[in-house]
Amino acid sequence: MTNTTTTTTPYATDDSTDREPTDEPFEGVYPAMTTPFTDENEIDHERLAENARYLERAGVDGVVPAGSTGESATMTHDEHIEVVETVRDAVDDVPVIAGTGSNNTAEALSLSRRAAEAGADGLLLISPYYNKPEPEGFLEHYRTIADAVDLPQIVYNVPSRTGQSIPVDVAVELATHPNVQGYKAASGDLNRISEIIERTRDEEFSVLSGDDGLTLPTLSVGGTGTISVVANVEPERSCAMVGSALSGDYDRARELHHELAPLVRALFAETNPIPVTEAMHVRGRGGPHVRSPLTRLSEERREGLRELLAEYEEGTPTATGERGGDE
Repeated sequence: MTNTTTTTTPYATDDSTDREPTDEPFEGVYPAMTTPFTDENEIDHERLAENARYLERAGVDGVVPAGSTGESATMTHDEHIEVVETVRDAVDDVPVIAGTGSNNTAEALSLSRRAAEAGADGLLLISPYYNKPEPEGFLEHYRTIADAVDLPQIVYNVPSRTGQSIPVDVAVELATHPNVQGYKAASGDLNRISEIIERTRDEEFSVLSGDDGLTLPTLSVGGTGTISVVANVEPERSCAMVGSALSGDYDRARELHHELAPLVRALFAETNPIPVTEAMHVRGRGGPHVRSPLTRLSEERREGLRELLAEYEEGTPTATGERGGDE
């Protein structure tokens, strides 16, 4: 599933542009796509398709529609699958990894089957939220879907949203299933991430960063890429940073990490995907609308975000801690 398309970014080095493909199931940059909405609160499928094509041209290794950043929590199941279909039809050569997770195993299985029928190349499955299952419950949940749907699947650990972290032993055990081929790490705990990488080195299993601020540290301990929010807005810089790290050019990767850092802080100053949706609007890639109960980025932050994005358009942004905040 590795995409060997080179980027046209002026920020890439020869090494990062020409990195050798590997046998990793998932490697590189996978933007967690936003879902644009019209003034009538309907999905803007035309804009969604344009955004998918834009990301593919920028050199990303895959796209992830209908996840948390895509506001899947406020979509009907039919809308969810329509988003996957739109993105699948829009791109030519990159895999589409559909978000199909739920806290209800039967619901997650249904969405996963429907996404597979819609042409998804893989699945991203958030861990069951609210229920707080025991370890055996996690295993049963993920195995049920992996046994029934023959697509590569990524286990998604984001305890800030689910209320519970997937136990390390569970993640390691799941890595032995042939269809469970990845882990999206969004716990903020680099020790946990490193242990999972260490204990799954003999499996066909990729660990991807789910925290933009920790992408480079995750790569440094053996991670293979990122499912990224910031890559929606700055896909070429993101590809250059990850590509540099994967090709061993950590000096260039660090430089790009620090270039992206002000934007990462700004995109998590309010609940994701509020700021990134506003950023996409500034860049002309969709309206600023998010679905209730989310609200548009606060007025006091809009101008700062607009100024920061203008700096990226002009070149290298000025490092600052004033525009952003913690997730």
